[in-house]
Amino acid sequence: MLKTKLAVDLCRRGYSVGADGVLFIEPSQKADFTMRIFNGDGSEAETCGNASRCIARLALELGIAPARMSFETKSGVYRASVQNNYASVEMTDPDEMRLNIAFDEDWFPAEVLHSICIGVPHAVAFLKEESLKGINVFGMGRTLRHHPLFQPAGTNVNFARVMDRGNIEIRTYERGVEEETLACGTGCAATAVIAGHLDLADSPTRMHTQGGLINTIHYKIKDGKTTSLILEGDARIVYKGEIDIEI
Repeated sequence: MLKTKLAVDLCRRGYSVGADGVLFIEPSQKADFTMRIFNGDGSEAETCGNASRCIARLALELGIAPARMSFETKSGVYRASVQNNYASVEMTDPDEMRLNIAFDEDWFPAEVLHSICIGVPHAVAFLKEESLKGINVFGMGRTLRHHPLFQPAGTNVNFARVMDRGNIEIRTYERGVEEETLACGTGCAATAVIAGHLDLADSPTRMHTQGGLINTIHYKIKDGKTTSLILEGDARIVYKGEIDIEI
């Protein structure tokens, strides 16, 4: 309960630090540490790709783990490596993939959706627009996040444009944050993997996010299964400080 309230208090933009979520490092009996993630709405997430890179970078900085480390998440044990400001995370294998889900809605710019679980559920739509800048990510994302197709848990929603076989533009509406975020690591992984299964892109895939960050996704596909899923990208310490919170 304390972590839930702390996450809500810290994530309020304009009133506190402001963030999409808060990470907690806790002890582990089978890895270097445990990562727990609380979204800005107070809900606890199973995992988070970008958070995994960030917490690996911080754990190394604090001397909690070596440059090659492992840590527990609610989705399983991840392995990570950090070199300078760059982090690579080996994620658990995705599952529950559904391709070409018919979605005939006048307000939606694609005729099919795809879904997959990368520790957390993701819906993916590939759009034919020349750019994703004009897409109503909040409106369509919020509607799909609560759509009966993805209940009861709901889903994260990714809008993607294939630039070429090695590059994909992506924008993501995140469940729990309930907003578009500047980048979503598991969303990048979900979109890259589905693009691979649809023969739209190859591994490694460079994912171009709304915030300008480029996440690189590596994976292998054999007999319809995805393995060796790796997320790579920047992980930088922006600032350090102390905060007093009235509990």
